[in-house]
Amino acid sequence: MQMNYDLNKLSEKQEKTSTYTALKKLIQLIAHERKNLLMALMAILTNSTLNLLGPLIIGLTIDKYVQTKQYHGVLINAGILLAMYTAALGSSYMQTKLMGGVGQRMLFTLRNAIFNKLQQLPVDFFNSNKAGDLISRVNNDTDKLNQFFSQSLMQFIGNIATMTGAGIALLFIHYKLGVVALAPGVLILLFTSVVSPWVKRKNATNLKSVGGMSAEIQESLNNFKVIIAFNRRDYFRKRFDEANKDNYSTAIGAGLANNIFLPVYSFFSSIAQLLVLACGIYLISIGDFSIGLLVSYLSYATLFYNPLRQLAALWTSFQVAMAGWDRISQILSLESNLPTVQNALAEPEASLLEFRNVHFGYTADHEILHNISFKLERGKTYALVGPTGGGKTTTASLIARLYDPSRGTILLDGKDIRSYDPLERTKKIGFILQEPFLFTGTVKENILYGNELYLNHTSEQFEQVITDANLGGLLALFESGLETKVSSSGDSISLGQKQLIAFMRAVLRNPDLLILDEATANVDTITEKLLSDILDKLPQHTTRVIIAHRLNTIENADEIFFVNSGEVTRAGSLDDAVNMLLQGKRVS
Repeated sequence: MQMNYDLNKLSEKQEKTSTYTALKKLIQLIAHERKNLLMALMAILTNSTLNLLGPLIIGLTIDKYVQTKQYHGVLINAGILLAMYTAALGSSYMQTKLMGGVGQRMLFTLRNAIFNKLQQLPVDFFNSNKAGDLISRVNNDTDKLNQFFSQSLMQFIGNIATMTGAGIALLFIHYKLGVVALAPGVLILLFTSVVSPWVKRKNATNLKSVGGMSAEIQESLNNFKVIIAFNRRDYFRKRFDEANKDNYSTAIGAGLANNIFLPVYSFFSSIAQLLVLACGIYLISIGDFSIGLLVSYLSYATLFYNPLRQLAALWTSFQVAMAGWDRISQILSLESNLPTVQNALAEPEASLLEFRNVHFGYTADHEILHNISFKLERGKTYALVGPTGGGKTTTASLIARLYDPSRGTILLDGKDIRSYDPLERTKKIGFILQEPFLFTGTVKENILYGNELYLNHTSEQFEQVITDANLGGLLALFESGLETKVSSSGDSISLGQKQLIAFMRAVLRNPDLLILDEATANVDTITEKLLSDILDKLPQHTTRVIIAHRLNTIENADEIFFVNSGEVTRAGSLDDAVNMLLQGKRVS
């Protein structure tokens, strides 16, 4: 099943979703935080209500007590205000504490969700995307969401609550003056609705460029040895300079977009306060308004428009968070193109593995293998030979189900290979890659990777297991044995030693089918002979598939397949395989 896993192309083709839909999906992801969110919401609503009562009490105090010089009432109301604002401070602290916890737990949940999704996606996905960009999505984009939820969300809701309450108060105290005071707010809302999609696009572009720069740095540092060996630091500098300039350009654009709200909001806020002051003085002059109510009215106008100024910054944070969420949700929405088929029937007395009319291409428009059919019997050794690029590794990848054929069927033990769950399949099939990957740790930890059978063994017990499996000679090639340090970059050991670790890791799983893709390409002749002896001592039921360019590696194979130009042909003997190569077979 062909599927486009290129996140950049998916981003370009992705149907635009509304902010409401995106936010709804995000809230669903943290539905388990509903109790804390409700408590934080109650705290912020309490805070807003207490702050909204203040101007009303101040206005009544001026009209009822200050103008009549009843200072006892002024002191009582001052005490009430102090108690109210102290309670508001406490509720503000509570919502900050609650949302800080929600933000961190959401960050934890999001990163777990992304990482678990990455574990489910096939090799095809990682071939289509740069590691640096994926790292940026896991680290940077999730942190943007965390900042919004932990710092901005409740402020956002609190400001809206305060604005709503202040707007109602403005209309309730004096309807006509309220309409005048709120008119600039309508213009602000129209401006926001028009400009917000553009701001979100600018931030999405900037986040994409951050991911691109991260990918460029990661790729260049991983290949720095090659850069130094060919003295092409200028190439490194040029590539980084291009990525850095692109990031700078998009950051400038995002910065301008993010800061466009504040001056516009401030301008309309000042206009509103001038209108209220002018109309209020006029109403007082005709006896339709009191001084206390004007003070209250100006305070409510401030409480309506000051949150709008804050919303200018918060809205920017919201747009950045939503742009980050779009990039995250692209990953979360993907599904593996290697589904498990249910209820597949097993054929009796079948071969260990069989290709039936298999076609395959990495892309839909370019087929690599054409109508391939062959069988692998239990306990035999098979060799895949052919020119570079002929399709040997592709065939092996299909055997291990790193990919599925575009047409045709692959059977394992008489059942569709797609019917096995990943754990069951990997127990049956071992794969030693051409460039094995190791994790930072020790030789022991890397050999045990993915093998739960020996996890509780002590080092002494595990050494005995290795010896019993005829692998003791390989372990002796490491200076500190099982405790030899290994780095993920592989600088602490040679490439040949990396392949030996991968060899031991695969053999100790005791698979029914063992694939060796150039497994001896980077070891010396003596070690190659040692590996050959170990392969000869594997259990009789183990089937071996060997991919090699050196023909002496496969001289003892039971059967040789010649792979070239998208076809797999039985070569017969080693001499026949040599003749097929010498006859000028080339990649089509």
